[in-house]
Amino acid sequence: MAPIAVGDVLPDGKLAYFDEQDQLQEVSVHSLAAGKKIILFGVPGAFTPTCSLKHVPGFIEKAEELKSKGVAEIVCVSVNDPFVMKAWAKTYPDNKNVKFVADGSATYTHALGLELDLQEKGLGTRSRRFALLVDDLKVKAANIEGGGEFTVSSADDILKDL
Repeated sequence: MAPIAVGDVLPDGKLAYFDEQDQLQEVSVHSLAAGKKIILFGVPGAFTPTCSLKHVPGFIEKAEELKSKGVAEIVCVSVNDPFVMKAWAKTYPDNKNVKFVADGSATYTHALGLELDLQEKGLGTRSRRFALLVDDLKVKAANIEGGGEFTVSSADDILKDL
């Protein structure tokens, strides 16, 4: 399956997260993105070094600037379970703008065509690192890394696309 690209319609799918009342929720991607400008960015794994120290912090730090350019929602997705994503989100106590969602079985990652095989490293199927700028379900920018790199999918890269 070809990776999602500029001009494509974002596929629908279900993702899980814990809400502010600590209740497990399931959300459709289309309900997050329909009629809005959102950023959907994916990481190979929660608590991994580049994801935790660079990728996520960049979106947290630039959230207000992104929102000032019309972004309604910033969503971080990873092939982890919702309990791991909840614990990871708690490591960013100043975060008020990035929603951490789980794609536990990589089903949505597969729908995007962005799987990354990390079985050799004992991590199984994960997501390639990416950042998508989506406006009313249509992909306006698709910044997709080749593997574990971090060269085109940062918050600063998305800011350039806005």
